[in-house]
Amino acid sequence: MQMLLEMLAGLIAMLAAAALSQFGVDLHAPRNADREIQRVQDCSKDKPAAAITVAAPSDC
Repeated sequence: MQMLLEMLAGLIAMLAAAALSQFGVDLHAPRNADREIQRVQDCSKDKPAAAITVAAPSDC
């Protein structure tokens, strides 16, 4: 009995989705990103306290 009710609910959901799609309503529309990521620069006037130099290996 429960399986019959679940099948009926699924059938009704599919019919509703088909009817709404005729009017351009998409139930599974992709979501747009809520946040915008922006890169920022470090605006400090001071230079770094230490600099690290790395030499490339000679076998490159």
